[in-house]
Order: sequence, then C-alpha cells, then structure tokens
Amino acid sequence: MKNRVITISREFGSGGRTIGKKVAEQLGIPCYDAEIIQEMVKETGFTPEYVKEAGEYTPGSFLSSAFSNRLFGLTNEDILWEHQYKVITELAQKGPCVIVGRCADYILQDKADCLKVFIHADMDFRARRIVEVYGEREQSPEERLRDKDKRRAAYHRFYTDMKWGYAQNYHLTLNSGVLGIDQCVKIIASLY
Repeated sequence: MKNRVITISREFGSGGRTIGKKVAEQLGIPCYDAEIIQEMVKETGFTPEYVKEAGEYTPGSFLSSAFSNRLFGLTNEDILWEHQYKVITELAQKGPCVIVGRCADYILQDKADCLKVFIHADMDFRARRIVEVYGEREQSPEERLRDKDKRRAAYHRFYTDMKWGYAQNYHLTLNSGVLGIDQCVKIIASLY
C-alpha cells in the first residue's frame, strides 16, 4: 500500500511553506522542506545555498545554458534533479508526510497516494507577506515575486513537462489571500 502524502506547490509569498508545516503539525506527520535540501547537500557535496537555489529555481538563462551544457553530459542541475528525485521518493516511502515544493507532485504521482495542492494569492497579498515575513526589501516586492515565480515555473516545466500552477495538474488549488492561512490548513487537513 502506498503512503498518503500531501504535496504543496506554491507561488512565492503565498504562505505555502507555512501552510504545509501547519498541516503536518495538525495531522501529526512530518513536513519536509529544508530537510530535503540538507539531504541533497550531504549526497552531492554542493553548498546549501546552491542546492536551495538550483534545486527549485532556474538561473536567469537556464534553458539556453542547459541545452548547450547538455552537449557535454549532465549539468549540475541534472545531478541535483536526480538526487532530489531519490530523496523525495525515499521520504514518501518512510511514511505519510507533507512535502513542500521541489516538484514532489510530479515525482510522487505514481509512488504515493498523493493529495496535490497548489497555493496561490494575488500580488498585493504576497508582496505584503514577503516584506512582513522575510523582510524582503532589496528590490520591489512585486519584481521579486515575478522573478521567483517565473524561475519556479521554468524549472517545473523543464523537469516535468507540466505547467506549474495549472489547476488541472492539482487536486486542489487554494487562494491563501482570500481564504487565509488557517482556513487553507483546515481544508487540506480535512481532505487528508
């Protein structure tokens, strides 16, 4: 029997990570997010900063450089993808859990009894949230949100050939800006 796993994909600043942690806490199951990065650091020897960035976001000109670099074999991003795939699969095999981001919805689609969730919110809610929660102030919050989402979508599309954030790819999409973080948690936990 496959373990029941909740995967949380999310727009940057929508509160998906917070929602995932709260759902896991309410259900009494583990939530994996930073733990995936730590495991990949151990396995690959790459720095935590590199794994965090390259394991979920594409660099600015990723697609063009990825295709040209592939002429010479696997890229560092491909090596990270293989390790990420392995780590996420192993975590889902351990038992029921919540996994935030990192294409877990795609990786586990045939390996676990998955509830695939996408968390989104409007630009104002997310911009306000990243300033309040993360103290983001280096560039305009809207610019940062667009950049992060664009890079997340490109990464997801490149490795899964699926459109990130496209409602048909998920069981549930929730607007955290309208519903609120706690209501999203209640809905997901009740569906679990």
